[in-house]
Amino acid sequence: MNISKKALLLLCLLIGLNSLGQVKNESTLSLDQIMKGDAFVGHLPERISWSDDSKSIYFSWNPEADTISSRYKVAINTKTIKKLSTEESLAQTSNGIYNRDNLWKAYEKNGDIYLLNTKNLAVKQVTNTLAYETNPLFSGDEKDILFQSNSNFFKWNIAEGTTTQLTNFNTGKKPKEDKKLSEQDQWLKDQQLQNFQVLGDRENVQKASKYRRELTKVKRPRAIYLEGKRLRGLKISPNLNYVVYSLYSPVKNKNTVVPNFVTTSGYTTDISTRSKVGVKQSTSETWIYNILKDTIYQVKTDKIEGIYDKPIFLKDYTPKDSVFNPTYKKPRNVTIGSPVFSDDNKAVVNITSEDNKDRWIMSLDVSTGNLSLIDRQHDDAWIGGPEVGWFSQGRIEWIDANRIWFKSEKTGYAHIYIANVNTGEITAVTSGSYEVLETTLSKNKKSFYLVTNKVSPFEQHFYHLTIKTGKMTQITTLKGGHEVTISPDEKQLAIRYSNSTTPWELYVMPNKMNGKITQLTHSVTQDFKDYNWKQPEIIRFKSSDGTDVPATLLKPTAEKNNGAAVLFVHGAGYLQNVHQWWSSYFREYMFHNMLVDNGYTVLAIDFRASSGYGSDWRTSIYRHMGGKDLDDQIDGAKYLIENQGVNKDKIGIYGGSYGGFITLMAMFKYPDTFKSGAAIRSVADWSNYNHGYTAPILNTPVEDSIAYNRSSPIKFAEGLKGNLLILHGMVDTNVHFQDVVQLSQRLIELKKENWEMAVFPVESHGFVEASSWRDEYRRIFKLFQETLNN
Repeated sequence: MNISKKALLLLCLLIGLNSLGQVKNESTLSLDQIMKGDAFVGHLPERISWSDDSKSIYFSWNPEADTISSRYKVAINTKTIKKLSTEESLAQTSNGIYNRDNLWKAYEKNGDIYLLNTKNLAVKQVTNTLAYETNPLFSGDEKDILFQSNSNFFKWNIAEGTTTQLTNFNTGKKPKEDKKLSEQDQWLKDQQLQNFQVLGDRENVQKASKYRRELTKVKRPRAIYLEGKRLRGLKISPNLNYVVYSLYSPVKNKNTVVPNFVTTSGYTTDISTRSKVGVKQSTSETWIYNILKDTIYQVKTDKIEGIYDKPIFLKDYTPKDSVFNPTYKKPRNVTIGSPVFSDDNKAVVNITSEDNKDRWIMSLDVSTGNLSLIDRQHDDAWIGGPEVGWFSQGRIEWIDANRIWFKSEKTGYAHIYIANVNTGEITAVTSGSYEVLETTLSKNKKSFYLVTNKVSPFEQHFYHLTIKTGKMTQITTLKGGHEVTISPDEKQLAIRYSNSTTPWELYVMPNKMNGKITQLTHSVTQDFKDYNWKQPEIIRFKSSDGTDVPATLLKPTAEKNNGAAVLFVHGAGYLQNVHQWWSSYFREYMFHNMLVDNGYTVLAIDFRASSGYGSDWRTSIYRHMGGKDLDDQIDGAKYLIENQGVNKDKIGIYGGSYGGFITLMAMFKYPDTFKSGAAIRSVADWSNYNHGYTAPILNTPVEDSIAYNRSSPIKFAEGLKGNLLILHGMVDTNVHFQDVVQLSQRLIELKKENWEMAVFPVESHGFVEASSWRDEYRRIFKLFQETLNN
């Protein structure tokens, strides 16, 4: 057979390419590589912002692997990337607020206020003081720039350049007024004035001088004394007539201490950290200062619908011979958020109960301080969800003079609603079995820009939604995750995009359907590219209660399969890890590829409590962490045995933070399911954790001891049979080292032998040092190799 030189060359090329592919597929990962983090993956673009003229994108990047990241700029017309000098970086104005026609932008920089003309980019400095001025905004008529300094409002008149102080808050106590004389002392004074003319003359001079001072006195804002309370949430109406503010009464709780043993001084130092769940919470009052009438009055909450309602869980603590009283004698404590003003000075506020069961959206009449209900959201568990509450702030915004939008989980998923504040009519804007994750109202207030998981719980896309018609248009189309930053003129999108096997990169595209998306950065290293990363398979398995539970599955080849499996449990509880974008657990994902290369099957579950699946999924752990969320791990192990050929005696589990907690519960409560487990920075006793996270889920230890007793691993330590590895940073200011110290003492007293603990003296909750990451995962890999791979 005759083969031409050209054909022979092509054949050789194909053989060479195939050979290269085989080398790539057969490449292996080492802990030294993957635990370097960004040094192995690449330093990805972060902190995205736009230039004020919408022609360039700014971002932080480190393609040269320098000590720290630097600021870069890319022109969207040429796609040219430029590293900014220190002076250019300092000159950036990414923060700030625009006026209605976007001609002017007021912003704060280095504690001073500036005014930028967005057309010619001319900058005028408004303040130049040693005080710290912040939070600039335009007055309703846009004739003044308002800002705060030393907890007071000031206005700077744009035309005249004059500055006026609008409020006068003082941290001290109100001076005592002269007491009225007693009848006896008044009689003595009158006698003295009758007897001595000089005293009467002097008093007349004092009265005349005081009268003259009053006539010539310059009008100043009323002095308001905080009386030891803390000022927060300072807001002013657009017409500058009303100031709304909150006074917090701080509580002196006992804080926990974290000892730091490795210090430059050589001495052990104590880090004062948070208090524990269940301590007394600060209370707040909301007040209004009427500038025109020079009066102050409090916003009362004792008439709010449901303010006296008791939470349902208290029924469990009602004596059997008593009837449960569903109401308190006193109103519940609430927090009133800063008011949101319309252009015509109407105000709405977001109010949340201290026990996390209620959220009220209410109109606030600033002339009287009276509240009227627009919407009440209640959950017997706790209020939460994207842009609703708990892990995020409850959002409210005016669309026009009569309508506001807000988010609610009324249907079980976070969706947008519009309320007419005059008629009380509420209309759903979005609906369905998906989450609206991020919401931005367009500048003309005719559309919403949304990020949702409507396509799939595992993808996030950007949409337009026209308010008038309700039409929703998908803008992004690439499978994966999109973090979108809209240009000031709203014509372009800066997008951080990634998929399951490709890390985040910066892209740009027009803000319209079918727009072309263009990649701007290329950040990953050649070492990262050389490995053939495995595509996680997204599956759903049936839980014991019949629920479909999502998970990612990584499987070894038949030749390498050792019959063993590892379950990974993500942290935070309310977090999503089953998705099609680059994971925040990227080190773990790379470690899982390494496990698969060594014959393991790896399953990572979005167990009950994970985010992205609605309120029922989130609150299914109410009063019982380590309940359904743990059941999902057990059912996941069962799925592997029945469907993936995994040996029931060769299953391990590991995770960090909340994942470490679940690992402990799994090893203690289901010792026959998991042969080994690695618990990283894990909660061992929920009564040790903070109030903000724990109280919504488990209430407080004094009120709901049942919830804490059945949710804390230390209560179940006697069940340990398998091989347990505990790993914890000694200067962890989130989940304190105290947790695992207490657990280790418990295990000692129980005479358990098949456990060990590794400590990391310089690490807090999130590890920083590559050496610590490597040592941690070396131990975890060794645990699985010695206990499962045999």
